[in-house]
Amino acid sequence: MKSVNPFKGEVIKNYTEYTSEEVTSIISQVDKAFQQWKLTDFEQRAKLMKNLQALLIERKNELAVIMVAEMGKVRREAIGEIEKCATVCSFYADNAETFLKNEAIQTEASESYITYQPIGTVLAVMPWNFPFWQVFRFLAPALMAGNTGVLKHASNVPGCALAIEQLVRDAGFPDNVFRTLMIGSAMVKAVIENPLIKAVTLTGSNPAGKSVASIAGSVLKKSVLELGGSDPYLILEDADILKAASLCVTSRLINAGQSCIGAKRFIVADKIYDAFETEFVRLMSEATYGDPLDSATRIGPLARPNLRDELHQQVENSRKLGATVLLGGFIPEGKAAFYPPTVLTNVVPGMPAYHEELFGPVAVLFRFKTEEEAIRIANDTVFGLGAAVFTSDVKKGKSLAEKGLEAGCVYVNDFVKSNPRLPFGGIKESGYGRELSAVGIREFVNIKTILVK
Repeated sequence: MKSVNPFKGEVIKNYTEYTSEEVTSIISQVDKAFQQWKLTDFEQRAKLMKNLQALLIERKNELAVIMVAEMGKVRREAIGEIEKCATVCSFYADNAETFLKNEAIQTEASESYITYQPIGTVLAVMPWNFPFWQVFRFLAPALMAGNTGVLKHASNVPGCALAIEQLVRDAGFPDNVFRTLMIGSAMVKAVIENPLIKAVTLTGSNPAGKSVASIAGSVLKKSVLELGGSDPYLILEDADILKAASLCVTSRLINAGQSCIGAKRFIVADKIYDAFETEFVRLMSEATYGDPLDSATRIGPLARPNLRDELHQQVENSRKLGATVLLGGFIPEGKAAFYPPTVLTNVVPGMPAYHEELFGPVAVLFRFKTEEEAIRIANDTVFGLGAAVFTSDVKKGKSLAEKGLEAGCVYVNDFVKSNPRLPFGGIKESGYGRELSAVGIREFVNIKTILVK
């Protein structure tokens, strides 16, 4: 197991993968820690979570550098990611007790109520694209609920994985409440099947999600999945073109386009299409790619060269089938895994750019004549993670968001982003279950009914 700098093309460090015996031992230690951790009260847990929040802020610059080196995120975004992790720690420290308080239910009994109790050790299988945030949006609610956790992180960000484990330890949490498993994908099945693992959450690709769900289902363990997305953004004819184009480009280029909830398909009203396309292409063309540690860089390299090559193949195959490349669409010279901002039009069913998730800075523009046509194009996908509508008619925007678009979250006049206060997750092949908010912390608890005669 090793981490490789995608900008320099150099190996950062080699790591020794844990043996199956080591993994079994760690899981046993984490389960023993759970037996005590579940007895702690919310005040104790919140104090430690606040410590963790403070450490994240204190160390944000050094943690950001690890992220930049291992997966190429630009430094500005990496620091922002660490700050967001601190926010989710604070949110659950402040609200977990309220979210999980007993709820009285009126029945014929003298007393009946619902209580939310921790279930044990949860396995988190996490991706490389947001290597701290994806973990912390699981870690904070799981630990505040009284659960313990083990992390199987993406194999190209082992430094991030170990840094998270060290942060939890340094914050004062009891030993083994949260551990990192330095393992590859081949060992995930055995971990899920371990009787001491009570549930699993995964953020990642559709094939990985289907595999994990199948394994978890075979041993009757709950799973929560946040998978891919091909988020459609509808730009209606009464939209503010300049504002909409700016927000759409921002969403498409976050993390060099490597975001499940990044805007990917832009469905534009025919009357304003030409003006929107001109502004959109202009803004995309101004985005510079280069050294992710340079403050002038807008886009860093993709996380691995093979991911860049796969993205380019999707673009090339779409071009061969008739798509028009308005911008980009080539592999730059050099050893860094760069891919330029790319814009495609004339994309139709049968092309990779129509059906597949484009995990990089590639945008697809469509035009529509009627709102019915716009909704049809937007929903003509196996994915259902996020979506957005841009319009000056907020009532219409809300109606399309509620009743038209098939997605787990829809934003009106803004780009989609996760927020600790709001449930986050998808439908269709974008997964199931929810993270964040009161809904997220209740995914991995025993919702227990108590009745007293």
